[in-house]
Amino acid sequence: MFRVISVKPQAGYRLWVEFEDGVRGTVDLSSDLRGPMLEPLCDPRFFEQVGIDEYGVVCWPNGADLAPEVLYEDIRVALAETAEP
Repeated sequence: MFRVISVKPQAGYRLWVEFEDGVRGTVDLSSDLRGPMLEPLCDPRFFEQVGIDEYGVVCWPNGADLAPEVLYEDIRVALAETAEP
């Protein structure tokens, strides 16, 4: 199971995310904020209200949440790309 232990909003609709196994990195959500649940996150003040629920899932007050396994994979791919020569 992938549990988020820390999340911090960043400029440009990005999130810095840390998982309980130590994997951490930034996820860019700028092109993913579509649909009735995610469109409210386009307001930077609302986006900054990000939190973590009791299951280690990134969430917002309107009920929007992000699958931790998807965030985890996005971060692992980004880390692998930066590590390649």
